[in-house]
Amino acid sequence: MQVPPNSDLTLGMVCLDKATPGRCTWRMTAEERFANPAGITQGGFLGAFADSAMGAAAVTFVRGRKVFVANAEMKISFLAPVPSGAVLTCTAEVVSGGATVAFVEASIWSGDPDRLVARANSTYIFRSRDPD
Repeated sequence: MQVPPNSDLTLGMVCLDKATPGRCTWRMTAEERFANPAGITQGGFLGAFADSAMGAAAVTFVRGRKVFVANAEMKISFLAPVPSGAVLTCTAEVVSGGATVAFVEASIWSGDPDRLVARANSTYIFRSRDPD
């Protein structure tokens, strides 16, 4: 298994904190190549950012187990436009979970933590993976 995955590398995601099980914080820059013709970051890239952060939070939730997570469903609300060059921070947290599923929420902030630009939630299914 490749860690970090290619999707995170493509987006330029960097993990800032995963010390608390079920919670993590990531950063990425909304590069110009992610923009629509109006110069605003296309929503799919914000969705991918939230999905990767929430998936990571779900994986850290299951302490002592080696798992894959599969996204069963996801919803994202775009609250403000994100211009090219904005530095984004995503905090994701498991709000409820068990042995086979986790319900996760994420917030994406642009620059100043006072500017919330997106909120997402998702359900992840845990699948055991063979030990390395």
